[in-house]
This record gives sequence, C-alpha cells and structure tokens, in this order.
Amino acid sequence: MVIEWRTDKDGPDHDRPLKRAAEYVRMSTEHQKYSTDNQSAEIRAYAERRGFEIVRTYADEGKSGLSIDGRDSFQRLLADIQSGNADFEAILVYDVSRWGRFQDPNESAHYVWLCKSAGIAIHYCAEQVENDGSMGSSIVTTVKQVMAGEYSRELSVKVFKGQCRLITLGFRQGGPPGFGFRRMLVDEHGQHKGILDRGEHKSIATDRVVLVQGPDEEVAIVREIYRRFVDEQQTERQIADWLNAQGIMSDLERAWSRGAVHQILINDKYAGHNVWGRTSFKLKTKHVRNDPSKWIRHDQAFPAIVPQDVFDAARLIIEQRSQRLSDEEMLALLAEILAKNGSLSGLIIDECEDGPSSSAYQSRFGSLLRAYSLVGYVPDHDYRYLEINRALRRMHPSIVKSVIEGVRAAGGTAVQNLENDTLLINEEITASIVIARCKLTRGGNRRWKIRLDERLRPDITICVRMDEENMHAHDYYILPHMTLAEGVLRLTEHNGLSLDAFRYESLDGFFALAERAPFRRAA
Repeated sequence: MVIEWRTDKDGPDHDRPLKRAAEYVRMSTEHQKYSTDNQSAEIRAYAERRGFEIVRTYADEGKSGLSIDGRDSFQRLLADIQSGNADFEAILVYDVSRWGRFQDPNESAHYVWLCKSAGIAIHYCAEQVENDGSMGSSIVTTVKQVMAGEYSRELSVKVFKGQCRLITLGFRQGGPPGFGFRRMLVDEHGQHKGILDRGEHKSIATDRVVLVQGPDEEVAIVREIYRRFVDEQQTERQIADWLNAQGIMSDLERAWSRGAVHQILINDKYAGHNVWGRTSFKLKTKHVRNDPSKWIRHDQAFPAIVPQDVFDAARLIIEQRSQRLSDEEMLALLAEILAKNGSLSGLIIDECEDGPSSSAYQSRFGSLLRAYSLVGYVPDHDYRYLEINRALRRMHPSIVKSVIEGVRAAGGTAVQNLENDTLLINEEITASIVIARCKLTRGGNRRWKIRLDERLRPDITICVRMDEENMHAHDYYILPHMTLAEGVLRLTEHNGLSLDAFRYESLDGFFALAERAPFRRAA
C-alpha cells in the first residue's frame, strides 16, 4: 500500500526547511518481532532528529524479503523513483534487513544504486553506522546485507532439518490429507486433540499433525478403487466415470478425473507411508523435483488403507503399461498431448486417456525435461540445472576412479565402499568426494554450493568445483573433517584463509600424501 501524507504548507518556522522523505516498512509475518508500526515509530523519531518530513509511506506487510516478487510497495517505490515521479529526496528504512534479505548482496546493492543514481539517499534508522557512502560505511553496509541474507539461509537449513526430523517421527508436514484421510491434531505426548477441518491449522507450537483414516465410507471407496483397478483391470477413466455416476465427490468437492484417481493409486500414504520432499522450494527459488533418493520417508507411519501387496500390484500395472510401448510410441503419444493442449506438465500427462503416466516418462527417459525436449517442447522456466546435476552425478564415478588410480600410482592403497562411495586410503583414512555445480549470479560472479553428507563423517572431503560450463574441474578443496562445522558450504571466488588454505589446482598434492615411505627415509 502507499499512503500520501498531507502536510500544511505553512509549517513551523525553522531556520532550515524540512527535507522530504518516504518511509519503507516491511514484515514477513504477522508474528514478527518488529511490526510495521514499531518500525514506523523508530523511523519517525529518526526523521524528527534529522530534519525529515515524511510525505509518503510504502508498506509491505506479510511479505518475504528474499526477493522483490510479491512486494508490491517496494516495486512501486522503485518505479516511482525510476520514472521521476518521486516527490522526496530520501528513503528511511528501519534497518538493512527490512530493505531485504536478498541471497545475493549484489541484488540488494543494485536497488540501492538505482535510488542513489536518482539522487535519493537511503537511511537505515536503527543501524549504528551512517550510510553516507564512505569506505567504512560501505564495508559495514555490505557486511550487514550479507548477514541479512545469511540469516534466511541458516533459518532455511534449520527449518528443513526440523521438518525432516518430524517426518521421520511420522508427523504430517502441510498439504491436504487426501481422500480417505483426515488430519488429526495431537499434543506433545501424542494424545489426540481433534480433527482439523479444511483451512484449520495448529495454533500451539508443540502440537503436531498426523494422518488418520477418514469416514468409513471414504475408506471403503478407496479400497474399491484399488479393487477395480487391480482385480477387474479397469482404467483410471473407467473408475472416475463410475465414481461420478454414483454422485461421489472428491476430497476437493469436485467431480473425479483420470488424474485424481491416478494420484490415489500411486501415493504411498494409502499404504501407510509418510513421504515428504518430492519437490522443494527453498528460499523462494524455483520449484525443484527432487530425486527419489532425496525424499524423506517413514514407512508404516500411520494405519494403511490398502495392504502393501495391493498397493504394489497397482504400481506394477502402471509401470507395465508403459513397458509395452516402445520409445517411439511413447514420444508419439506425448507429441499428441502437446498438440492437443499446447503445453506439457505432469498433471496434463496424467489426465490423458490410456497413456503412460508422467512417472513412466520420467523413468523411461530419465526425466520429464528430456522427454519434453525429444518432442520439441521447451518449458517456460529454465530447468537446465537439472540436466547439469544429472550430468555431474554421471561424472562422479569417473572422478572416484581417477582418485583411486592416483593414490595407487603414488604407491598407496584405496578401496571404495560401494554402499556410500567413500574411500578407505592406506587402510587408515576415509575420504568422500563431492562435486559442486558452478552457478553464475546476476552480476556474473561464480558461486558454488557444496552439500556434505553429515552421516558419513569422513576424515577428508574432496570438493571438486566445476568451471562455468560445468564440464571440467575448476579447482579442488581438500577439507579435513575438523574444518567442517556445517552440512552446507557456500563458496565464492575468494573465501578467506580459513577455507582457501585448503584450495588446490590439482589433486597431485593429495596423491603425494598417500605415498608410502620406508621408516628409515621417513625418519
């Protein structure tokens, strides 16, 4: 929202006229420590001390600071400045974090530069340093911008770990329960407190949500869906038509479609398994379809509606349905779907009559994106990073092999643990190899994010940083376990002595460490 403040032309008689300023306030949630009212109070006290007259307020309430998406007032502020319609000469903000928690400090600095280039200064009212453009101020402000973004990253990691923990304990993490299930609220001791209706949420932090079986008639319908599909070999469309003919509505109070029936037949929760993390949307980035190996699951987390053997039989039928088709036939069907709908998605594919499911295309061609490319379809979003990640996973065995050969060439021994790909070197030291994809920021800077498997806890982790094309190794970090305090490393071109002391152009130095020497020479 934008509020225009009307002021008397005949203001108080001061020696120096008041400078016109706009205030910008933002909060992420209704429960945030510093509400917009508190921010505004601090800003107005600052304005009074510094001789500013607040003539306009831009407020984004309940908006994340990770990006400018959804922050209508922030975007309007920038638009007013760039169009020359700003009737103020300064912007007053509570602190750097209210301006934004951008993951790239260059993005935050870019918006500041847009304002300064238009002759409008930004004042952070609660910060201890003046934002006057001096060297000291610029350094402190940049550090504050990085800290604001790092706060969100650290919070994201902690929240994700907490969610994973709750899943393994059998608790539900968001989303509708689905037909045949209900959400049961339980207290910290696991005692049932009551069913949550659609749109209701828990209000006590220690409460949790579990899935329980819904009304008997819904449970019976789910079992009948499986019986008709497995025993009578009916298709999803035939089952949907039967449900609609009986006047049975879905859990969303809609008529049944082929895709809605298909989802019941492939969802693990109907066999009692709690599965989470099929997709992720961390830090407001693009939705990512995760590899099944990264899914978080807890088998037998709640009472199953259908037995495991029935669930497996239904899944086998779905898988075999596509196995009868050649690659060319599957792609021909996909091309027909594209021509009919003008676009492709997993839901569109699943809604098609008598055709392979989206999971079948993913299994046959390695990914939906590859199947899309084979029929000439390019999604609106750029998902090339998924293909890069798959290419890096295929590259991993060859890098492990080259490390083994290098150690052996130096006279040492290296044995690979096939269960987790760790190496036992000289029967003394364990080593793990991870590959980091290179990502370019909007400013053209290179960034690498390295995920470490905290369960393995190897003595040494060899981090392979890829080049900009993600085709060849850029350099290597050989990190002892004692240096790894976090499960995720975020690297830039220069990372300080604490990390760059372990950086190498090649692995020759590592191979030299594995060389065996006689006692006499070693002494």
